[in-house]
Amino acid sequence: MSFLIRVQLPDRPGALGAVATALGTTGADILSVDVVERGCGIAVDDLVVELPSGRLPDVLITAAESVEGVEVDAVRPYAGVLDTHRELELVEEVAAEPARGLEIFTEGVPKIIRAGWAVVLGGPGDRPERLVSSTAAPETSAVALPWFPLRRATILDGEEGWVPEPWRELGTELAATPLGGTAKVLLVGRPGGPMFRAAEVARLEHLAGIVSVVLSY
Repeated sequence: MSFLIRVQLPDRPGALGAVATALGTTGADILSVDVVERGCGIAVDDLVVELPSGRLPDVLITAAESVEGVEVDAVRPYAGVLDTHRELELVEEVAAEPARGLEIFTEGVPKIIRAGWAVVLGGPGDRPERLVSSTAAPETSAVALPWFPLRRATILDGEEGWVPEPWRELGTELAATPLGGTAKVLLVGRPGGPMFRAAEVARLEHLAGIVSVVLSY
C-alpha cells in the first residue's frame, strides 16, 4: 500500500538520503519525492512510499524520526504518484473545454496539491453557493463564511465555528484562493492533514490565477 509521508528535515546535504536509508530498513520503497518548502535551514518534503503488505504505517514515523533533526508531520494513505507536469496538463485540459473548464479544474486540483477534495463557491455576501465540487467533496457545507469574499490565498483554521462538524471530526486542513477577482473562491480540504504550507498555498494561488485568465473570469 502506498503512503504519503511529510517530513521536516535539516536542509543540508545527506539529510534526505539518511531518511531514505532509514525508511528502507522498514522495507518501504520510495516512489517519489517532492520538495514542498525550504527556508531557515529546514526543508519540508513529501515522500510517497510503498509499504509491504502487513506493515503498519507507524513504522515509517519511527524510522524517519530515528534520523537526527527529522520530524514527521503526517502519514496518510496515498493513491498514485505525483506527476510534476500535471499543472500544465490541467491548464491545457481547461483551455480545450472551456465550457467544462471550472469542473475540470476543480476535479484536477486535489491531485496536484495532494488534497482530498475541492469546491468552488460563489455568490453575494458571506453565504456563497457551491458552484462546482470534486468527486470526493463532502456534501456538507458552511452556512456563513466570515472570510468570504477573499482577496488573497490563505490557510484557514479548520477548528473555527463556521467549519462543519464532520470536517472538524476528520481533522480537515483547509486552504482557499480567489478564482478571478473575489466573486468566486476555490476551497480545498485535506482530511487528516498534513497542514498546508505557505509554498503550497502560493502554488494554488498561481494555478488559480492562470485558470482564471484562461476562463476569462
